[in-house]
Amino acid sequence: MKASSRNQFRGVVTEVVIGAVNGEVHVQLDGGETLIASITNDSVTTLNLTKDIQVIALIKAPQIIIVTDFGGYKLSARNQLQGIVSQVRRGVINSEIILTIKGGDHVAATVTNDSVQTLNLHEGQIATAVFKAGAIMLAVAS
Repeated sequence: MKASSRNQFRGVVTEVVIGAVNGEVHVQLDGGETLIASITNDSVTTLNLTKDIQVIALIKAPQIIIVTDFGGYKLSARNQLQGIVSQVRRGVINSEIILTIKGGDHVAATVTNDSVQTLNLHEGQIATAVFKAGAIMLAVAS
């Protein structure tokens, strides 16, 4: 699939929970991690999302927050993928941070250069990619 989203993860739907307006779709990635996507019930129906169907989860890099220390706090964001910073690509204003997560998948996040400095982000550092379930778009083969 060609799309502008830097993060494209292949996986299998393990559970679909239908709510009043949105459905919650659990996707187990090939590397073993699980993502939880919140999409409209209409999208669940249109995509014919059921258990065991193959999907691609797309997340835009600016939707991902990098956390290096939770400081004892818990976050409401359901998706939290811990990994190792494998690359820091600095730009003029923003940087792209690449985390290698369990199973070898990579997560790309766009953060400000100020955040790179504040968090002292560097290769080899443990960090967590955090994003809300609503930040995920799902795709299926037609």
